[in-house]
Amino acid sequence: VVMMATSDVAARDALRATVRAVVQQCMSARLQVKPPSTEEADDAMYVEIRRGIVIYLCFLKGADSDVVQKAVKAIANVRLSFNPKTGSTGSILEIQGDILIVPQASLGGKIKGKAVQYHGNIGKDDGQQLYQEFVTFCETEVTRNRTSIGSQCPLVHHGTYGNRQVLSVVTNGPFTHLFEF
Repeated sequence: VVMMATSDVAARDALRATVRAVVQQCMSARLQVKPPSTEEADDAMYVEIRRGIVIYLCFLKGADSDVVQKAVKAIANVRLSFNPKTGSTGSILEIQGDILIVPQASLGGKIKGKAVQYHGNIGKDDGQQLYQEFVTFCETEVTRNRTSIGSQCPLVHHGTYGNRQVLSVVTNGPFTHLFEF
């Protein structure tokens, strides 16, 4: 039996990630946000982005608004994307790229035997609220950036939390990163 002091437990819990994001650079992406009403129907709804990033997002137990805001600021400002104007990398805000946010609860899965378990994921209602906050914070960051540089606002689109969705992504290289907050 290993005994831990309260401060050790608090330190361990502080190191545990509560938001997991996979960020993928893309040339374009298309996400189905509403499935067709019947197999024969042609009434599915989609959102599309141009050059930018796709953010696959999962909330784990312990996630809160503060860590969501921290994650948005970090992802929006990290220099991952090639900037053709400068010839170097820049943030998605600097290159004025679009953002597509896709809820991806499967990122919280852990292999147990031959199955995957999701016991570490946050509850659906809390996850949905944090997802909406993430989307809102992204829109705010993009709008704030547009104001500071005075140009056309890039697109911010998002999927529907809790639904299966059809996604198509055109990438310009295997440029995918996993970030935990």
